[in-house]
Amino acid sequence: MKFLLLQGANMEALGRRQPGLYGTTTARQLDTLLRRQARRLGVILDILYTNCEGEAVSAIYRAECGGVDGVLFNPAGFLQAGHALADCLRSIKAPAIEIHVTNIEKRGRRSVTALAAVGAGFGVDSYRLALDALVAGLG
Repeated sequence: MKFLLLQGANMEALGRRQPGLYGTTTARQLDTLLRRQARRLGVILDILYTNCEGEAVSAIYRAECGGVDGVLFNPAGFLQAGHALADCLRSIKAPAIEIHVTNIEKRGRRSVTALAAVGAGFGVDSYRLALDALVAGLG
């Protein structure tokens, strides 16, 4: 199985940007953790960080054409205005799981992409849990 992890705007600053809110795990550390988890699960995981919603949409469509089995995504900075991303996610066949490092509801945020996927706020463990869920659901 092959999955795409899409990290939205500002996620490359994980560990440096507001560590009191998002924690101290860096993007590089998270990538290492997830690649290790993917190997353990016997799946391929492509990871893309982007600050541009159009690039995110294009990457998802390319992945869909390439036979991706599932999409993991943290909309991050696209959370409240990512309507093109939401439309894209609704149009693909592969399941998509929305990931958040924090509990966005507790922070008074609402995701425009949530109706196209499932979301949770379990810190950086959200990524591992989402990857496990996709493998279990498709395996």
